Amino acid sequence: MAKRKLVIVGDSSFAEIACEMFDAAGLYEVAAFAVHRQFLTRTDLLGRPILCLEDIGEAIPPSECDAFVALTYRELNRARTRICAEVRGKGYKLASYVSPDAFVWRNVTVGENCFVFEQNVLQPFVNISDNVILWSGNHIGHHSSIGENVFIASHVVISGHVTIGKNSFIGVNATVADTVRVAEDNWIGPNSLITKDTEPGAMYRSDSTPPSSVGSLRFFRVKGG
Repeated sequence: MAKRKLVIVGDSSFAEIACEMFDAAGLYEVAAFAVHRQFLTRTDLLGRPILCLEDIGEAIPPSECDAFVALTYRELNRARTRICAEVRGKGYKLASYVSPDAFVWRNVTVGENCFVFEQNVLQPFVNISDNVILWSGNHIGHHSSIGENVFIASHVVISGHVTIGKNSFIGVNATVADTVRVAEDNWIGPNSLITKDTEPGAMYRSDSTPPSSVGSLRFFRVKGG
C-alpha cells in the first residue's frame, strides 16, 4: 500500500532533520519541500524538489498530501504559527512526528504540527497543544499542559501540574517548578529557574558564567602553545 505523501514547509536545517526523521518513521513519503516565492533560491533539497508555497496545491493537492511546517521560534513562534494557518487554509492536514525513542504515556495527547524529538519523557495526563516543538531530552511532568505555538529546547524540566502559555520559548536546561503557570509570550532563557507564576510577555535570563581570572592554558600549565 502506497504511503501518504508529505510536504515539508521550509528549507532550513530543521526542515532537513524533519525530512530525515519522517522518512525513518516510514509513515509518510516525503515528496517535496515548499517555501514562499520570495525565498525560493534553489530547486532541490535532499533529492526532493523545493516548490513554491503559493502554488503548492497545483503540484501536490491536499487530497493526496499532508504538510509539516518546519520552522523554529522565529518572531517568538509567530512565523511558524502564521504559516501553519496559511497551509491549513489551503486544505492541508498538518502532520506531527513523535520519535519512537521518546517515552510517551498512553493518555498523553499531542496536537497537529508537533515535533517530539528523541529522549523526551511525557508523563501521564500531559497535554501537548498544536504547533509545539519539543527538542531532545526534555521532561514534561504529569498533568502538565503545553499551550499552542510553544518551542521547548533541549533538557528542560517541566515539573508536575505546570501550564506553559501559548507562544512561549523555553531554553536549554531551564527548570519550571511544580504547579507554576508560565504565561503566554514568555522567553525563558537557558539555565533559568522558574518557581513562581509569570506575567504575560515576560523575559527571564540567567547570566552567563563569567570567565575565571586564571586562563585555561595557565591553569593546565600548557607551555609553548
